Amino acid sequence: MRAVFQRVLEASVRVNSEALASIEAGALVFVGVREGDTDADARWLARRIAHLRVFEDGEGKMNHSLLDSSLPCIVVSQFTLYGDCNKGRRPSFVRACTPPEAERLYERVVQELEALGISCQTGRFGADMKVALINDGPVTLLFDSEKTF
Repeated sequence: MRAVFQRVLEASVRVNSEALASIEAGALVFVGVREGDTDADARWLARRIAHLRVFEDGEGKMNHSLLDSSLPCIVVSQFTLYGDCNKGRRPSFVRACTPPEAERLYERVVQELEALGISCQTGRFGADMKVALINDGPVTLLFDSEKTF
């Protein structure tokens, strides 16, 4: 699994005119699922997201996590994180997981985050979403479970 974690001052997700998610300070996390990912990858990713210390403490140092700060997150499925742009002019998505399994594992990440005590909102899997954010810092970090096992 891959994720792009962004510390935000605010973020929102819409589909057409429907507001799906909206937070103030917290994190916006884009999640991509590759063929071969498992529940263990989802659990690993959720723990990394929940415990990542990128929020400032009283001295202005990045010492607090989403859990420490009781901050929410928005989790958005994004299969394009597995787009391969090394050949040609059109990305290849052959490493991306099939939609049914990708949706299950994406939802598993959200469930794992919620089980850890993180307040999560989500986009809509497979929808054409409009995502707005104000990045704080900017702080943007990448996770890849494939590189850790």
